Amino acid sequence: MTFIESVSTCFKKYADFKGCASRSEFWWWVLFVLVVSIVLSAINEKLSFVFTLATLVPYFAVTARRLHDTDRSGWLQLLGIIPIIGWILLIYWCTQEGKSTTRFAVNA
Repeated sequence: MTFIESVSTCFKKYADFKGCASRSEFWWWVLFVLVVSIVLSAINEKLSFVFTLATLVPYFAVTARRLHDTDRSGWLQLLGIIPIIGWILLIYWCTQEGKSTTRFAVNA
């Protein structure tokens, strides 16, 4: 999946926590949010904050779909609340290759 396709898909599935997201979809989204946040914070902190709030739900949704692709519950992203260990665990899971069949797959 390309950068544009990934960002477009994440906005189309704004609050869709069902299904799976590929590694490329997830990581392109993370890059998009990171770069835009940095650029906006250099321009205006309030603008960056508004962007962060606007992309928070799709960020949680794509993370849940990414975890589904590795056959894990989307609720496991709550481990991100735990500093360092939770973050490392989530990054590790999100970098893993997706499973060919998962219990979270949605028949399209």
